[in-house]
Formats: sequence, C-alpha cells, structure tokens
Amino acid sequence: MQSPSLDGPASDVLSQHSGTPRRVAIVHDWLPEVGGAERVLGEILNVLPQAHLFSLLDFIPESERAFLNGKKVHTSFLQDLPGARRFYRSYLPLMPLAVEYFDLSSYDLVVSSSYAVAKGVLTGPDQLHLCYCHTPVRYAWDLQEQYLRQSGHSSGLSGFLARALLHYIRLWDCRTPNGVDAFAANSRFVARRIWKVYHRQAKVIYPPVFLPLAEGVRSTVVPRSCYVSLGRLVPYKRVDLLIEAFRRMPDRTLHVIGEGPERRNLEKGLPPNVRLLGRLPQHAVTEALAEAKALVFGAEEDFGIAPVEAQAVGTPVIAYGKGGARETVIHGVTGLLFGEQTPESVMEAVEVLEKTHFDPCALCENAQRFAVSVFQREFRRWIDFEWAKFTAGRS
Repeated sequence: MQSPSLDGPASDVLSQHSGTPRRVAIVHDWLPEVGGAERVLGEILNVLPQAHLFSLLDFIPESERAFLNGKKVHTSFLQDLPGARRFYRSYLPLMPLAVEYFDLSSYDLVVSSSYAVAKGVLTGPDQLHLCYCHTPVRYAWDLQEQYLRQSGHSSGLSGFLARALLHYIRLWDCRTPNGVDAFAANSRFVARRIWKVYHRQAKVIYPPVFLPLAEGVRSTVVPRSCYVSLGRLVPYKRVDLLIEAFRRMPDRTLHVIGEGPERRNLEKGLPPNVRLLGRLPQHAVTEALAEAKALVFGAEEDFGIAPVEAQAVGTPVIAYGKGGARETVIHGVTGLLFGEQTPESVMEAVEVLEKTHFDPCALCENAQRFAVSVFQREFRRWIDFEWAKFTAGRS
C-alpha cells in the first residue's frame, strides 16, 4: 500500500487506513516545574487526549497542573528516592534504568517528549515509537565542556568522575535512536544536532508559543526605557553576560525576569542599573515585554520561546546569533543578532538597536509562525503520516 504524502491535505490520515492506535502512551523526561518543554507536552496532550502519561518524576504543584488536563502521571521509582524533589539531577546515572523500567508493551503508539532520556523507552516491532526531540542530551554531547566549566567540574577528581559519567550516558544514548521509528525536532538547529549525534533525519515542527495580543497591554512592571531578560537562571542562559554588559552601560536599565539556581551568583556585585525581578505571573511577563525597549537574549538556545513572545507584543529582540534564535529572529527586521557572547557584542547591538526602527506589525506577523494552532496542525499531520506509513508496512 502506498504511503500518503506528508505534504498533502491536513485531514486525519488515520481515517483513511485500517487500524488506529487504540492505546497511546506519552513519555516525558521529568516534571519538576513548568518550563518550555512542559508547555509543548501540554499541547501534545491536547492533540492526543486519549494518551496515558509517563514521566520519571512529577513534582508540579497543584496550582500549576492545568497544562496536564487532569492527566494522572505514571512515575518511576526515582519519585520516592531521598531528595528527589530538590536534587533529581543527582540521580542522572539511574535515569536510563528508570526509563527502561516503564512497561509500555500494551500500547500501539508511544510518543516520547525528550531532551534527555525519554526516547530510551523500550518498545517492540508492533509498536510505533515517535520522538519529539527538544535536543539530544546537551551536557553529554556538544556542550559538555561548557557545562563542566560552568558547573566547576572541568578538572581534578570531580572533573574525571563527571567525564566518566557523561561517557556512560553517551554510550547509553547511542542505543536509544535504534528504538525510535521517526524523529521530529523543535528547530532546524536541533535537527542538525540529531543528524550529527544519531545520524537520523528529523522533521522540524516548531514548538507552540503563547502569543498574547500587543493591543491594550499596559505597563505595570517596567517603564519603556528598560531592557528585559527573560528565562530560567541557569549558567547556559548567560544572564551573567548581559549583566556585565549593562554594568558598562550605567545609563541603561536591565530587568531580569526568572528564577533558578544561578540567582545567588548573579546577585553578587549586582550593579544598581540591573534588577532581578524573580519569577512573575504570565500577565506581568507579557506587560514587561510589551513595554520593554527590547528583549536581550544571550543563550545559544535550541529554540527559545522568549524571543517569540517578545515579538508577539511588538518588542524587538537582541539575541546571540547561534542556535534557534537564527530561526525566530529576522536580523534587522524583528531584532538584531550579535556574533559573540561578549559584553562588547551586546553593547554594540544595544547601540545599533537604539538607532533602528522596527515595525511592530512585522514583529507580530513573524511570531504568528509559531502559534499554538500551527503546532497542533503540524504535529497531528506528522502523527497521522507516520501511523499510516507504519500500518501500510504491516499490511
């Protein structure tokens, strides 16, 4: 039987072929808090509402569980280990074993939402395993040296042990693509990573981004003269770079929205023109972005939701010109891309931005490429196409 074209109509291909996946499982790495990957998970659940949900850990507070649509989360043995809520990353050596413990043998379709180990679940020849890959394990592959350096484990005994652990993770990770029937990536940048690490092609499906309307948004958080940084405070986000750049520009103000383990380090010697606002509710984030001079983004990100959120409310972006930002920011039209992760590059971009006019309508229009409805349509089409091809191969 000839497989349908993935570029054909967006109708439900499943209805055109015998057999539909009666039982569906979704496997997500872990759920300690709500971030970008969890937003994607929520929309996958909207596309596959019949699915059962599995995750190594689940510590999402009740007040933030709406994105799970009332789903029960089936967790692993890691859930009950001492200190798992706070120090779950310390259990990395056990995570490959934990994900292989899940018994998914009764499911027709398994969808893994993976940036670490979820794609390593065990499936059989009569099961279709599709992986939406946020990234291969960054700290075990191309960003190993950066992570070791920023975590203080680049040398000595701790460095040796960390490298040995990551070597073990790489060996296991090389096994996992063999159990995946098809990959989707959240950006062309991640698709290139998947090819480099696993030698597998991946369809690019950009993640869904909440796109508020710019009209009527009033500022209650920052004045229009401020610059804003938005994201979790972890080393690779390079908020330290942005703070240093604004330390050298005392006549400009930077407000940092976000929380994370790096906050304590960032607070040391904080210049008076930089404020750490912590975690804010979504409406306050939207207002801050809408009234900002620009969003400043220093990370080499796999995709990067914050730059799209800023453009959606008509605010230009200053971003490091590598990774997903090259796909979401149009240089000179919706923002500026700087070439090096140095304070000087950030400062130069700020100077250029203040002399450049950006059309808010063009920014909003660009953001619409990443709307939730676009993700849902493309993800559904991908599932339908791969299931039809899978069933055709068995007939």
